Amino acid sequence: MTDQEIIKGLIARDNRVTEEFFFVSCKPLFYSIMRQIFDYEAEYDELVNELYLYLMEDDAIKLRNFEFRSSVYQWLKILAIRFFIKKRARMIDDTSHETPYVNDKETAQFSSIADKYDVERLLQAMPTKRYAYVIRRLILEDCDPEKLAEEMNITIANLYNIKRRSIAQLTRTIRKI
Repeated sequence: MTDQEIIKGLIARDNRVTEEFFFVSCKPLFYSIMRQIFDYEAEYDELVNELYLYLMEDDAIKLRNFEFRSSVYQWLKILAIRFFIKKRARMIDDTSHETPYVNDKETAQFSSIADKYDVERLLQAMPTKRYAYVIRRLILEDCDPEKLAEEMNITIANLYNIKRRSIAQLTRTIRKI
């Protein structure tokens, strides 16, 4: 099935598509995410049903807003990671009334992965690749401005002008998305 067929089938609540997608195609992906996020035995069906209900809220607005800029699996991976992290505490079947163990390093790791994906998607959406390169090197990689100016064979003053224009273009790109 293509990504368009999957999204269309999910929105139409096609049982065959839903079953195939969530309980066959995405099963390895979800098990991998669950192992990383939950430090206890989590019930697959319960978590996937919660995720499905989340996707179908408000007439499946999240599915309808999927823009096919990545594969549906890549998009769902990021969405599922964020969803499971936020919902982790509420999904615990806790009869002991003890405070659950939360591994902040894991949460930070997945948040960091999701943030990097979002930033990379924004940089790729920028029309001027040189601007994206400058932002990536100066801000994300914390490259020394003198070193970058030398690499690009430009002056420091020109680099700062490019950086200013790059940030302005990134801002416009964010507003479009």
